[in-house]
Amino acid sequence: MYTAFDKNAQRKHRHVRIRAKLSGTAECPRVSIFRSNKFIYASLIDDANKKTLCSSSSAKLNLENPSNCAAAAAVGEDLAKKASELKISKVVFDRSGYLYHGQIKALAEACRKGGLVF
Repeated sequence: MYTAFDKNAQRKHRHVRIRAKLSGTAECPRVSIFRSNKFIYASLIDDANKKTLCSSSSAKLNLENPSNCAAAAAVGEDLAKKASELKISKVVFDRSGYLYHGQIKALAEACRKGGLVF
């Protein structure tokens, strides 16, 4: 269980609730997000075959400030570009328990701008 004062435990509890309703397939993979204090990570995951199709992170993009909204947008654009190379256009967005605000919103909008539909 989680306590009311542990933010990360609350986020993980929300994530479990969200994941009970979401699942990715090869045709429509799941975009999974993880946000650390330094970086933001995004992956396209096929839950049916338990495989990661592609991923992107602000750590690998060598950005000046890898932990702001601009970095999240760059990660979203990079993920959308990699998805288009794999001929993937439709995805399911998994915010992983984070609020749809700030970096998560910037990443989602950049993915949409890059051609992903969710």
